[in-house]
Amino acid sequence: MPHRSTEDSNLAPDRDLEARRRHWVLFRAIDRRRNPPLRRTDITVTDEPTVRRAVKAAALGNAMEWFDFGIYSYLALTIGKVFFPSGSSTTSLLSSFATFAVAFLVRPLGGAYFGPLGDRIGRKKVLALTMIMMSLGTVCIGLIPSYDAIGLFSPALLIFFRLIQGFSTGGEYGGASTFIAEYAPDKKRGYFGSFLEMGTLIGYTGAAGIVLVLNTVLGPEAMVHWGWRLPFLIAGPLGLVGLYLRLRLDETPAFQKFEAEQSHGATDAHARTEEEPSHLSANHPGKKLGEIFTQNWPAILLCIALVGAYNITDYMLLSYMPTYLTDTLGYNETHGLLILLVTMVALICLLPTVGKLNDRYGRKPLLMSGMVGFLVLAIPAFLLVKRGSLVAVSGGMALLGLSLVCLLGTMSAALPALFPTSVRYGSLSIGYNLAVSLFGGTTPLVITALMDAFDKNVMVPAYYTMGAALVGVIAVALMKETAQQPLDGSPPSVATEEEARAMIASRTHEPRF
Repeated sequence: MPHRSTEDSNLAPDRDLEARRRHWVLFRAIDRRRNPPLRRTDITVTDEPTVRRAVKAAALGNAMEWFDFGIYSYLALTIGKVFFPSGSSTTSLLSSFATFAVAFLVRPLGGAYFGPLGDRIGRKKVLALTMIMMSLGTVCIGLIPSYDAIGLFSPALLIFFRLIQGFSTGGEYGGASTFIAEYAPDKKRGYFGSFLEMGTLIGYTGAAGIVLVLNTVLGPEAMVHWGWRLPFLIAGPLGLVGLYLRLRLDETPAFQKFEAEQSHGATDAHARTEEEPSHLSANHPGKKLGEIFTQNWPAILLCIALVGAYNITDYMLLSYMPTYLTDTLGYNETHGLLILLVTMVALICLLPTVGKLNDRYGRKPLLMSGMVGFLVLAIPAFLLVKRGSLVAVSGGMALLGLSLVCLLGTMSAALPALFPTSVRYGSLSIGYNLAVSLFGGTTPLVITALMDAFDKNVMVPAYYTMGAALVGVIAVALMKETAQQPLDGSPPSVATEEEARAMIASRTHEPRF
């Protein structure tokens, strides 16, 4: 057995320590390539008052957009009599809902135009433009002469201005949800995102409230003659308020950082870009659309499935239900609107809580709860509504509302996280509006037609809702959890300097010898 000298024994610990140091250097080199160390400049620290101001402006602007859009659905019966007079009430109603659906057919075109435009010139400018177009379209509807006055030109003008509404709305949800998501800190994105849907519900509530007051004060005959115009004309001053709020905002931090990186990259590659044809510019709209469809199509398909299921349930409850109660079940129109108003006010109160819950427990559990709720509770809810008493109808609406609020309070945070910053506005606008066009906006028309085909079967809305919810369950199961994580392509965003330092410390590995 070889003899080990005392000198070798004394050097062994030093050799071991040196070997461990070499291994640490190698480990750090590999780790830095895989997980580059965070620097303070890599983290966005949000200013709470600025975030709240941005969320308020986006949500209030969204409320005014959906006030304009919701008016039509709550006046569907009256509009059918004004623009589509016929011997059959069903034909008149179907014509009215067909015109309602027409606006949704052009929403994908609006999304394809405004979305990439928002990724090129910024979220703020495009959101201001959509506000102007929506307000103008709505006011013009209130000025159209009736069918009795100008004949077929009347419904033709109605369809034209509905197309303007639909085109402008194509850039609204994707832009507003992107705007809030990019402003909010990562750990509070669900909470702040819930205020966007609060704005949607406030818009719907305001529209339903005004229609309810006018129906009560003026009566059916005056509403048909001139009263229906008043809610549309209110859109003018409301649109100016929304435009003022949006123009006061700064661009989102994520887009500012992306724009700065693009400018820096363009400066570094000046010699190369001089030789490139201008149509290959990264900001060219054709290239943006190409990037969206070639690199992000799996996320767009998932977005379509999620939004399709969500919008069928949403429009069924918030847009179609008053007509279902009045036209199908013979319920008092005023009572139906009143119940819907109470339901929406309750949803508004619950939305911030749902936002906090999906920040804490994740987007998927809340979305799955909503989809499973519609799948399981749709039949019991419609059986209650079918009974017709005030208590039964309110109970059925409550069951549907509790399922819907889980989706309302979560989608606006979950959907923007599906896409990277460079194409977030465009991808979300296209995916969202394709789904709304195919499934959401057609919901009142499809349900009315199916009920007519199935001999006035009052349970058709329940079955249609269940089918949508089943698709939603599958889509939620396939999506990734994104709660409390940075948006793809955006820097980490925190609420305080303390959170920034803690995040940097968590990514810094100290050697142990």
